[in-house]
Amino acid sequence: MIDQTSLIYCAGVQSAPPGFLRLAGHPLRWRLLTELARTDCQVRELTGRLGQPQSLVSYHLGQLRAGGLVSARRSSADGRDSYYRIELACCRERLAETGLALHPGLGPGPELKGQPARAGRVRTRVLFGCTGNSGRSQMAEALLGQLSGGGVEVASAGSRPKPLHPEAVRVMREHGIDISGHRSKHLEEFAGQRFGYVITLCDRVREVCPEFPGHPQLIHWSIADPAGEADAHAAFRRVAADLRTRIGFLLARIGE
Repeated sequence: MIDQTSLIYCAGVQSAPPGFLRLAGHPLRWRLLTELARTDCQVRELTGRLGQPQSLVSYHLGQLRAGGLVSARRSSADGRDSYYRIELACCRERLAETGLALHPGLGPGPELKGQPARAGRVRTRVLFGCTGNSGRSQMAEALLGQLSGGGVEVASAGSRPKPLHPEAVRVMREHGIDISGHRSKHLEEFAGQRFGYVITLCDRVREVCPEFPGHPQLIHWSIADPAGEADAHAAFRRVAADLRTRIGFLLARIGE
């Protein structure tokens, strides 16, 4: 005689794997996710790194986009190109759902948070760059400083600095951070300095970002300039939310 628990177990074994496993489990799609987990990329970059035809890479990117694991936006440097990014928050949710489908003890863990630097540990240095160093990179600098609890030494700069945008100041105040005393800086101010990570937030500055010694990890986050939006305040708030999510995952990588 088979008891009720056995019947439930057998039904679970016969059910199809969760959608995340079917979508991300394909070898090429997993490689695409792995590449995009490090940096936003164009199709031609992914084609070169994976050594696969562009048509095949584009097809699987389409599958990942349809599943909500990847998104794309037109490059602000060249409108003919698009940058693809992984939706890490969505991946985390899908992974949690997948764990629960297997066993109730495999539910989601605590939310990612930055940790203060441990005593005696050399702090990682991070440089954020965008064109004007007036909005995106200033907010990224402020948010990483806050979320790392002082565990990361962070700076920001631009290729064509301009005055700090008032909406960047306003939105950071909503996050409990005062950047009103910050100044915009040129990337040349940091020439010759060593960083663990150099992160470009603007498609244009990615094309002109100088090289830094020590072979830092180069990461690109393709984020639209909120200053050009009709509702600038709402746009800056969206960018801050996006940066906060990305920085949370960045801290997990730095802490490895």
